[in-house]
Parts: sequence; structure tokens; C-alpha cells
Amino acid sequence: MRFLATQWRVAAVIVVIAASLASAPRRPYTPHEKAFFADDPAVEFVRPGLVIKVNSAQIAADGTISTVYTVSDPAGLPLDSTGVTTPGTISLSFIAAVLPSNQEDYMAYTTRASSGTVLSSTQQAGADSGGTSTQVGAGQYQYTFHTRAPSGFDATATHTIGIYGSRNLTIFSLGTNFASTTFNFVPNGAAVTRTHDIIKTVSCNACHDQLSAHGGSRRGIDLCVLCHTPQTSDANTGATLDAKVFFHKLHMGENLPSVQAGTPYVPVINQFGTFDFSKVAYPADPGDPRRCETCHSQTTGAAQATAYLLHPTRAACGACHDDVNFATGVNHPGGPQFDDNQCANCHIPQGEIDFDASIKGAHVAPTALSLLSGLVVNITKVANGTAGSLPVVSFNVQDSGGKPVALSALSSISFTMAGPTTDYGYTNFGVASTPGYVTESAAKATCDANSNCNYTFTHAVPAGSTGTYAIGVEARRTEVVLPGTTTQQSIQYGAKNQVVYFSVDGSPLAPRRGVVALGNCNACHVSLSLHGTLRNNTEYCVMCHNPSKTDATTRASAQVAADKAAPAQGINFNLLVHRIHYGINMQASKRTYVVVGFGGSHNDFSSTLFPAMSPTGEATDTRNCSLCHVNNSEQNLPLGLNPVVDPQGPINPILPIASACTGCHVDIPTASHALSNTSTLGESCTVCHSSGAEFAVDKVHAQY
Repeated sequence: MRFLATQWRVAAVIVVIAASLASAPRRPYTPHEKAFFADDPAVEFVRPGLVIKVNSAQIAADGTISTVYTVSDPAGLPLDSTGVTTPGTISLSFIAAVLPSNQEDYMAYTTRASSGTVLSSTQQAGADSGGTSTQVGAGQYQYTFHTRAPSGFDATATHTIGIYGSRNLTIFSLGTNFASTTFNFVPNGAAVTRTHDIIKTVSCNACHDQLSAHGGSRRGIDLCVLCHTPQTSDANTGATLDAKVFFHKLHMGENLPSVQAGTPYVPVINQFGTFDFSKVAYPADPGDPRRCETCHSQTTGAAQATAYLLHPTRAACGACHDDVNFATGVNHPGGPQFDDNQCANCHIPQGEIDFDASIKGAHVAPTALSLLSGLVVNITKVANGTAGSLPVVSFNVQDSGGKPVALSALSSISFTMAGPTTDYGYTNFGVASTPGYVTESAAKATCDANSNCNYTFTHAVPAGSTGTYAIGVEARRTEVVLPGTTTQQSIQYGAKNQVVYFSVDGSPLAPRRGVVALGNCNACHVSLSLHGTLRNNTEYCVMCHNPSKTDATTRASAQVAADKAAPAQGINFNLLVHRIHYGINMQASKRTYVVVGFGGSHNDFSSTLFPAMSPTGEATDTRNCSLCHVNNSEQNLPLGLNPVVDPQGPINPILPIASACTGCHVDIPTASHALSNTSTLGESCTVCHSSGAEFAVDKVHAQY
């Protein structure tokens, strides 16, 4: 009996261990990696991933540059770069550059000759060619550069080695793994005290997801600046590719004065194509490139994050303000500037008022002005919110400091009601132009002297309604700042859209499901604000952008004849947002997405450039759903919710799962696939695409 009891205890321990292993995190991979979904034996054999680490570097007296480095998998196990003893061949490239003691920019030792239609001969910074690599240990190698440091090189200056490369695992269906790294050192052996650390890659990745370029192996801003130096220009255009000029210009895009004057910004023409950045729309605020701090962030730990405030230069400033001629003084109030010595005298970091000549003052976005009083509308209570009744909303209006603001000081204030929260769009409030919701002006609400107000809806909660309903607020005011001065401006801005929930039948509150997070939107948009600054909260957006909503009302007054003749466009939130962000990718399927907005305006999102990058360096990669979605909501397929009206789509109405997915997958074969898997019983999408299924959303969207 004792032996049997011992056996039972051992078996129980084994079961507990097995259960623990089954619930443990799946290896060191994320759901964005193909390895996360691969079979265990394949992963344990291949050990996907690539990590490059520089162990040391030196420059001999004769200028010979060498570095010792290791290549390993993510667990730190060494890899064979030839792919003989470990799976996958590894290809690496090497850069050597110096940060001169009297300069802010790198100068690369490793260069290549280039000639073109504009520059007959130029040297561009790039990777070394013709060097030798020797194995010195397990996964450890020494690379000796073919390029030598020039005679008399400064052995006291900071030097940097950059290595980038790839590991080819395509034969194992695990894609290609990319990695890069940099290493700072001083050739005379002294400690590194001076670095080029102005912007951290994490700032770039807020929009770009994974900053990568040139095939994907070159990653991170610290590697970019080794080649994007003042010495590098494109031979076919003559344009400089210096980081502080090139990066500013391509982010300015359509806002460049030169582009607005009719000259496209085409800095590069080569065998891969003509690179025109004239249509780039900076996503912050929205389209306002004055948000310098989105890149030059002081919260990322960059040692020189304030360099743009302390050391303004003609090159950096003239990159965006490219209608300024510093040599002649044209468009420069300070007149001609023949060097950068005087720049900081006028352009101090921050002045006394917004819109002055200080760097922060000159780059403040209007809605972020410190001079604005602010606007906050707080919904404090919803009474009489039962089925068949007229809800009464209690609210107060204040400025940012908590002082009352009279309704007469606002240009508009309205409340929107929708429900139930299980899904909006098909409740009849009796207003044909706003299907599924009702919006009412509260300009005539009754208020006391402290702007504590009550507003009674004129439209009732429909009789027979059940569940939870929502009421949200939108308000806007206009202020004149710096009146009577040459910088006087009239600024229009809105209050945050607060949304509150109430039960119409006494059942427990069930707030609207969380699908995306406003904070995720603002990672790129900084301060999401649309419809004339009135709407700025995704929780509020979905009340109007519901499954039954189209642009039919505004399309009737379209300014473009073709828009007026075309069917209405569906603008349900998941359809609208997916299509806007998918943008230029629609062109492969010859699809467009045009929404007619207020006043009949023509809004074509068919060329939108989504900034997220693929592992191989192309922009407009929409596969990382978590950039917007929260709580894995992209995997919680919306089974049983309302059909979506989509008059311009191949299926109308289209059921909710197919609508969400075909927001990006716009081709007709996908629509046909969705239609063939839909019956009178509903959609069968979850059979193949639910979490854990063979073609689960996260699995098919894995990027590398």
C-alpha cells in the first residue's frame, strides 16, 4: 500500500509539472514571430532568431580596423555563420565611422564610389567591402576591415562599429531573421565619453513599429546615422541624405514649402525606383509637423535629446523651412546667415510666449498652446434614462483650471445617445439622417451661475429598449490669443468626448467592449482630433460610425460629380479605420475608399501611407494588429453582431466578421471566400480563424 501511495504521489507530481509546462509562456518568441506558431521539434532544432553583439574593436597604428563579435540565437546559444553546424546561413555587413571631436555628425570611413546624372562622382557612406572574417570561438568571429582609417586619424575621438545582417531560415518556413548592432570605442583605450545619442529608436517605433530599411537588416536609428552623414548624397538627384536633413524632409512631406510650391521631394533615384516623399502626411495632430518632441523625446533616455533646442543649425532648420535662403536672407527675418554661430542667439530653447522665435514657441501646435483657457465638460449624471423616457443629462462646463465656462462662450455643445452597447447602429431614434443614434444641441440647457447644467433630450430612449445605452458629449470653443499683436491667432479646439453608460431596464451596466485604445492611436497621432476638433475619443467615434452608417447624407451635396453619382460609402468604424490605414495597399486590388465629408468634401484614403514597417523594411505593413487593438480584440471575432451596410462593397450588407477582415483584405477572392462561408445561419469564420485555429488571426498576421 505504501508503494502504491508513493507511485500515486509521483504520478501527481508529473501531472502538475506537465500542466505547468503547458501553461508556461511559449519560448522567447512573441505572436508577431512565425516561430511562435511553429512545431516544437522544429523550433528546438532551428532555434530561430539572430542576435549580434560586438565584443571589442580596435584600430592599429597603421589604420587597420578590426572587431570581434558573436552571433547567437535569442537564448544566447552560439550560431555558425556558415550554416553548417547550426541551421541557416548568416550574412553580415560592417560599417566603421568616427564622431569627430569638433562635429555633431559621424563621418564614415567605409564608403563607396557612386556616379549619376547629377553628380558625376561622389563617395557615399556604406558597408565595408573585401574584408575578412575569421572564427575565433563558438559563434565568435573577428572581422578585419578592408577599409583603413586614414593616416593621422584621431585616436582620442569616439569611433563606432556598426554590424547588420540576416539569418536565412526560409527552408524551414521560418522566414529571414534580421538584426543589427553598434559599438562605441576610443582607439587609444580611453573610456567613451562622447556619443551621438539624439533620438532613440523607441521614438521611431511608436509609429514605425520596427524601424528597418534597405531590405530589413538595417535597424535602429543608431545604425542609420553611421551612413546618413553629411558626406552622403544621391548621385542622380544631388540631394543630401544627411540624417538631420533627409529625415526632417521626408517627415515633412506634403508640408514642405517647396512641395506646396509645386516641386516634389524626390531625394533618391536608383535601380530600385524613384523615391518621392511629397505625399507623406505627418500623422500628429493630425498632419501638424510642429510636434518636434514626438521624435526628440526627453522621456526615452537619449543623452542629447535637447540638442535640437540648444544647437539649432541652418541644415536642420532649413530642411523643413526649405523656402529660406540663408545665404541671401530671403524668408529669414534675421537676414543672411553665413554660419551657425548666431542661430542660438535668436532661437533660444523657449521664450516667454507661444509663437515667438524660440524653438519651442515657433513649433507649438495651435491646440497645444499654453495661452488657451481650455475646455472640460463633465457629465455628472443621467436621470430618467429608462425605455420610453426622455433622458436628463446633468453636466458642468469648466476651463482647464476648474473655473466655470458659460455655454455662451462655446461655439457648440451637443450630446449623442446610442445603444445598446452590445452593438450600435440598428436602434431607431426616429432620425433618418443619423441611423442608430441621435445627436442634440445642448446650447439651451438650463445652467446656474457656476455652469452646472441640465439638458433634457427631445428624443426618448425607444420603447421596449433593453440593456445598456450610452451618452457622449462634444463641445468646442474658439479663442483669440495674443490679441492686438502681430502673432494674433484665432484658435478652435474641442473638449474631450466623455462617454457615460446607463441601464435602460435595470439590468447590470455593460459598457461598450474595448477594441482599440486611444493611447495607441495617439502613439502616432499625438492628439487625435477630427471633425473640426469636435471628436477625439474612439469610445465616442463608434456611436456614430456604426454598422448602419454611410456617407449618404453628405454625398448628396458632393463637390465632385463622380462622388455624387457613386453609391454611398459605408463608414462603420472598423471598416473606416481599417481602410484608412490600409490605404495605398488597396491599389494592388484596384480598390478605392472615398468618403464624402462635411460640405460635400472629397476624402480619398486610397493612397494613405501607414508608417509601420515590415521586417524587410517596406512601410505600410498593417499586420501588427496590436498597434491599435487591445486585449487581443482582433482575435475575438465579433460573432453575432450587427451586419454592416457597405453600398460600394461587393457584399452589401456584409456580416461583421467579414466586414472587419475585408477592411484590409479588399480583393474580390477574399470577398468570395467570405460569402461562400456565410449561410442563413451566419458566418463560419470562427471554424478556421478563431484563436488557436489553423488560420487564427495572430498566426496569419505573424510578420517574421
